[in-house]
Formats: sequence, structure tokens, C-alpha cells
Amino acid sequence: QRVVKDNLFTIPPLFEAIRDQSQTPWEEMYKVFNMGHRMELYMDERHASRVIDIARGFGVDAQVIGRVQDSEDNSSSVVLQTVNGEFTYSKSS
Repeated sequence: QRVVKDNLFTIPPLFEAIRDQSQTPWEEMYKVFNMGHRMELYMDERHASRVIDIARGFGVDAQVIGRVQDSEDNSSSVVLQTVNGEFTYSKSS
């Protein structure tokens, strides 16, 4: 399966500073750091709005950031569509 994340949260200033000081490529930044995403839950989309409401009730910002799709070649990958580019991470064999 393929996970497509195309509605990510805004990057917190801390990660911008790390990137600016280290000159680490964005692709590596998204691979190594959580970039402000504290926790991700994968569920049937019909439950998402209820879970988001519960999280917000506890003062936790929450949103749908993507979706899971069947992959054409039956491989596993994660695709990040970000303001800094599109990055694909594939499962190593």
C-alpha cells in the first residue's frame, strides 16, 4: 500500500531553524524529524471527524493529513507532498 500525506501541519519554527543551521536537505528533515506531527492515527475515513472532535476537546490540534491507497506494483511507500517538495520513501528490501 501507499500512504499519501498531502495536508500536513505547518512546520514549527524549531525545524526551520534546525534546517537553516544544518543545511540538511528537506527530504532528510522529513525522514529524521517528525516536523511537528506528534502522532498519526490510521482509520476508516468515516470515523475521522469524530476522532478530530475528541482530540480538539482535549486541546489537541488534529486534522486529516492524507490517505492510504493501493499501490500499482504492490510495494509499500510513503509519499509526502509538502511546501518544500514531494518526497517518496519506499520500504527497503
